[in-house]
Amino acid sequence: QLGERLHGMQEVSGSIPLGSTKSFPDSEPDKCLAARPRRLPSGFQSPILSAMRSILFGAILLACITSAFSSNAETMSVPGPDGPLEGEAIIVPDATVGVIIIPGSGPTDRDGNSPAGMRTDTYRLLANGLAEAGVSSIRIDKRGFFGSRDAVADPEAVTIAGYADDVRAWHETFAEKLGTRCVFVAGHSEGGLVALAAAADGISACGLVLLSSPGRPIGTLMREQFRTNPANGPYLDELDSLLGRLERGEMTDIETISPVLRALFREGLQRYMIQLFAYDPAELARSVTLPTLVVQGDRDLQITAEDARILSENLPNSDIVIFTGMTHMLKDDVAGSPMATYQNPDLPLTEGMVKEIVRFLERVSPL
Repeated sequence: QLGERLHGMQEVSGSIPLGSTKSFPDSEPDKCLAARPRRLPSGFQSPILSAMRSILFGAILLACITSAFSSNAETMSVPGPDGPLEGEAIIVPDATVGVIIIPGSGPTDRDGNSPAGMRTDTYRLLANGLAEAGVSSIRIDKRGFFGSRDAVADPEAVTIAGYADDVRAWHETFAEKLGTRCVFVAGHSEGGLVALAAAADGISACGLVLLSSPGRPIGTLMREQFRTNPANGPYLDELDSLLGRLERGEMTDIETISPVLRALFREGLQRYMIQLFAYDPAELARSVTLPTLVVQGDRDLQITAEDARILSENLPNSDIVIFTGMTHMLKDDVAGSPMATYQNPDLPLTEGMVKEIVRFLERVSPL
């Protein structure tokens, strides 16, 4: 009940797009079209039978499209510090543009799910939506987690700078794979901070897409999140003190912390937070000249529209779009169920979000 665990300010998005045969393997369109409903003899025509045939065809077509995306997916790897980093790419034939999708904080996998209970499929659905529009993508597992678990011995002994190094390695490998230098970097939540850090350090990307990304220091955002949860009331003073020490670069002995807070402030996470809190996203943004799209929802409980505006105002070359009703997971809020978009992978991505991203990609580099 203490808001978010830090390596756990978790996030995501999702929708199942139907699309052009451009992204199908050569054999798939004919198979799908062969399943189209045939006209029945005149004596057997009826509205009910017609409706049933349409429903069946729709189900077959969706299965074909899902199969096509899956058959175009492939696992890729690049060298990490101690072992390989892994990701899953969807390669669209003849695509001239690619996107690297960076997950948010904590143990969030390449699809946008977490063993801590988050089930969203946001990144997988985003990748499918991009593929339908003719854009290749790769969804990555961060060093120390899932397919990249062997890249470092301790998944808490990581830094934003280290994550940014990994993004540069992915950019070089994915651009070579696609045969194009036009690869964009899309970061969600903390992944947006990683994208900014990589850009500030000179990554040669075509542009950035910042999805529900912080515009203010993470320590400031954590204070806000703690205060919005009434259950945290008895611990707010202690939390504020702990955050203040971390912002000053100071560790706190775990034995002096209230037992209920120790999981959030264990030693490994304190080390991670010290370097994390040192970043000011607005300051990073001022040094980034790449074309950037800032995407935010007004029903986000973790990042606010204020953060999006701060980013946009400090980025020299940016567009901003704020979606009404969209949550941190890039899905529409479900009335009366604030955690639904964190726990239901069947919920689609907010309508129009993928289209805005594709429109931005096309403006920067025609597809």
